[in-house]
Amino acid sequence: MASSRATPSLPVGLVVHQAAGRRHCAACRRGPLPLVVLENGAPRCLDCADLGHLVLLPRGDTALTRRAREESALSAVVVRFSRRKGRYERQGVLVEEEALARAERRCPADAEARRRRRMRDARRRAAEDARFTEAFAAEILRLFPGCPQERARAVAAHASVRGSGRVGRSAAGRALSERAVISAVVASVRHLETPYDRLLMSGVPRHEARRRIAAAVETVLTGWARPGQQSTG
Repeated sequence: MASSRATPSLPVGLVVHQAAGRRHCAACRRGPLPLVVLENGAPRCLDCADLGHLVLLPRGDTALTRRAREESALSAVVVRFSRRKGRYERQGVLVEEEALARAERRCPADAEARRRRRMRDARRRAAEDARFTEAFAAEILRLFPGCPQERARAVAAHASVRGSGRVGRSAAGRALSERAVISAVVASVRHLETPYDRLLMSGVPRHEARRRIAAAVETVLTGWARPGQQSTG
């Protein structure tokens, strides 16, 4: 039977490896093998490891995979080592064929419920995002009352796109910290009110380009922070 001993880079439980190269079973000498079980470092075919009656369910359908494993008395995770990423990656699971059939019958039964849940979750996230964007825009206008309202909303919307990794989605951004809000405004001014992008496209290093347009950025920020007053800098 396959070893269940976990290593830092392998999932817990029975593990089957997609064979790298031409591997042969150390017990029956059959091969080359597409899938092997390592027992004390020696490759075994699925039959010799008592897993030959299982069928492969490729990764991709999370709900089906979960149900198939629930239905199957015996299952194993199939992994492949990625040399480029330096880690094992899941390729699917081995489960009993009858268990997979039962799981496939169960999944369509609640597909509509899952669809409705996804729609509810999407609406909830959209409402949360809209509230956060409005709060971010309000904080921009508090710090820069001279900033046009449409511009403040545009900056907030850009900075707070879910999954973008932008400043609005950082911990500081979600907390509406002054530094994060100012950073978002500065980035917008840098790209829209200065020749910063043209400098980058012409080969000017980023830090040098920022140095050249720093005064222009400060002029805009000062004007927005103190509307009606001219910057003396």
